[in-house]
Amino acid sequence: MKFLHTSDWHIGRTLYGRKRYEEFAQFLDWLVDVINTQNVDVLLVAGDVFDTTTPSNRAQSLYYRFLCKVAASVCHHVVVIGGNHDSPSFLNAPKELLKAINVDVVGSASQNLEDEVVLLSKKSKLPEAIVCAVPYLRDRDVRQVKAKESLDDKSAQLTQGVKDHYSAVCKLAQKNQNQSEKIPIIGMGHLFAAGGRTVEGDGVRELYVGSLSHVGLDAFPKGFDYVALGHLHVPQRVGKKEMIRYSGSPIPMGYGEAEQTKQVVLVQFDGQVPIIETINVPCFQELKRISGNMTDILADIEILRKDDSHAWLEIDYTGDRVAQDLKEQIETAVGDTNMEIRRIRNRRLITHVLQKGEQMETLEDLDVQDVFVRLLDAHNIVEQERVQLTATYMQVVNTLLEKDIHAE
Repeated sequence: MKFLHTSDWHIGRTLYGRKRYEEFAQFLDWLVDVINTQNVDVLLVAGDVFDTTTPSNRAQSLYYRFLCKVAASVCHHVVVIGGNHDSPSFLNAPKELLKAINVDVVGSASQNLEDEVVLLSKKSKLPEAIVCAVPYLRDRDVRQVKAKESLDDKSAQLTQGVKDHYSAVCKLAQKNQNQSEKIPIIGMGHLFAAGGRTVEGDGVRELYVGSLSHVGLDAFPKGFDYVALGHLHVPQRVGKKEMIRYSGSPIPMGYGEAEQTKQVVLVQFDGQVPIIETINVPCFQELKRISGNMTDILADIEILRKDDSHAWLEIDYTGDRVAQDLKEQIETAVGDTNMEIRRIRNRRLITHVLQKGEQMETLEDLDVQDVFVRLLDAHNIVEQERVQLTATYMQVVNTLLEKDIHAE
């Protein structure tokens, strides 16, 4: 069987207010073409289908339209797990209907672990592969809160809870495997594995508080023949293991990802031995970051103009002179081109003003952790107290972000 591993679509994500539905539509159409040309049997979507728990009607339309196209393709099965950006109940709501077109959805951890074990068959009723579809595991899914527990206690319990969950699901899969010949077992997950790489502006947020932010390789049982992971946007292997991979996001979520080669992962099994190949995703919308003084910026824009570029630009002015008319000059330079300016940062002006007090910073320049650090600084909190305060704060933030507003 051939498996195609993808994740972190984040349908509905915007870039400094610019909607990106055309990019998502082009990617999904391209993915259908890959499925057909590569004769893919199973599509694995490892979480973060949508960017928010309340996806727009257009985002939903793109998702369901894609699933209908896949159902009419050569692909026999689709397995979708929920990520930390997804609403579990929203993903799960149509699961019985989607099952009719061979789409299995596991939006959240289940009390019945058999719900996370998907048996796949193509030509016979006997399973030809098994998928352990483990979704993003929330704190409440893997541990019980205890009075007076320390941060280290929480981390240890979370780590053990994740390991136990994967171990239990794998054992269930192996029971099904033993009933027939040895067939591949594929694990799925949405988490932050040890040594994982991120980039600035990718929107990847910490999933757990403390050391569990980076789950060790020992969380994945040896019974897995391949592990399809989501959450990190940089395509990468985990611990240099060929069979444990992040496919990465298919389109750049921010300018920090703009220079990456995006990919999906094709996995073909000859018995239980995987043959792994990566397929590069085309760039559907160029993002270009231009940095330097005014002369550098205008020169780079001129080069892009001659190439008839349609890029979306992020301008980072770092010149020594305070350029008060920076925005006007750049808008004039771009005015009669197909390029769009998505953001202009005048670092010289910001530095100049920050020396007199941080009045030029806006919430667009900060994330939730930056804001909290500013508060700690403002109240002169000593370093020894910051670790516990920051951990507690992030636990509250994650609790709010994980709230499933669609659940009754």
